[in-house]
Formats: sequence, structure tokens, C-alpha cells
Amino acid sequence: MKKKSARPIRSRHGKGVNSARDPSPYPPGWNRKRAQGVIDYYDHQSDDEAIAEAEAAYNNITMTMMPIPVELVPKVQRLIAKRAG
Repeated sequence: MKKKSARPIRSRHGKGVNSARDPSPYPPGWNRKRAQGVIDYYDHQSDDEAIAEAEAAYNNITMTMMPIPVELVPKVQRLIAKRAG
């Protein structure tokens, strides 16, 4: 896989991570180092490894995958969060 040049991670607003408007674009428990680690993992993953990872997730018998209408996603997320509580 072709190596990409290092670029600063941007928030969803297109601003850099040091933006005064959005000082931390990361979810709770995440930081730049952790996000970069995930980016590096997937940037260096071979196609075969990616396929195997996707198949393993799909075949996980403790979870299910189902289509959910986009407008219901926030409600489903709240239900899951409430259950994980």
C-alpha cells in the first residue's frame, strides 16, 4: 500500500487540532496519538488483512449487523448507550 505523507489531523469542521473554536476534535478518551495509531494501522494493512478483519467482524456471533434507516441511528445509539450504561 502506498505510504501517504504526514498531514495534520483535521476536525470535521476542516480546522486544525489547535483551533480555538474546536480545541479537542477527539471523542472522550482519545487524543492525537491514539488517532494517529489507528490511521497508521489501516494505512499499513494489506488488502488480505483488511478482508480477513472484515470477515471476522461479520462472522462474530456475539454481534449482529443490520440496516438501520439513517433517521433512526441517533435513537439506536441512545438505546445502546443506555444499555451499556
